[in-house]
Amino acid sequence: MKMRSDIQAPRYCVIMPTYENAGTVCAVVDSVLEAGYHLIVVSDGPHDGTAELLEEYGDRITLVAYPVNKGKGHALAAGFSKALEEGYDYAVTIDSDGQHDVSDIGRLMEESRRHPGAVIVGRRMMAGVERPASSSFANSFANFWFAVHTFRALPDTQSGFRCYPLGCYGRMKLCTSRYEAELEMLVRAAWKGMDIISVPVSVYYPPESERVSHFRKGRDFMRISLLNTVLTFMAVLYGYPSMAWHGIMKTKGRV
Repeated sequence: MKMRSDIQAPRYCVIMPTYENAGTVCAVVDSVLEAGYHLIVVSDGPHDGTAELLEEYGDRITLVAYPVNKGKGHALAAGFSKALEEGYDYAVTIDSDGQHDVSDIGRLMEESRRHPGAVIVGRRMMAGVERPASSSFANSFANFWFAVHTFRALPDTQSGFRCYPLGCYGRMKLCTSRYEAELEMLVRAAWKGMDIISVPVSVYYPPESERVSHFRKGRDFMRISLLNTVLTFMAVLYGYPSMAWHGIMKTKGRV
């Protein structure tokens, strides 16, 4: 039997959504480019000079830009769409605030190759790291609701350092478009029966006086609470039955 010779290895790129991170964005872009990865940057309507800094890279990056801030969820969806258009199969998402170590991108990709079709989530190793109290609470809150909606435990549902299979996420229609969208993405993956694998990664938080955060405690927690209410109803009507069905199918496939 003649073997096909035109089967290609899956293609990976890096997607970086950014809002107003003029102080850190160039360092992250430079690190990703120096590591040899193709970078898609989504400029989510910043007005602090970030957009102008990104334009200086020219064709060294793929730049998706729009003038009005629409939220991280929308920015990720725009990046996924562009990556699909360019023929990529998987995308590693990285934040533009400098908290992630570019050397860990390869670790996420390697785990993705071992588990095709899975979502790989970078679990930030917090030992000895001074983490903002609001970030710690938000992660614990999201971890709890993720377990309620999926019957799965995941230690870091708020990590933005992930590897996504674009075949699933490239055209996924989300209920949310801002900060809380990353939780919805994981819940929807679990409902589809996809594997979600946690991989340890390093993290850096600058001194409190230098931190730039776009998380607004009152408004964003209200949106997260609303999302969790919606997802609870959706879990009962669709999510739990879907997970049961996918579980049965996987069991049959192993027999």
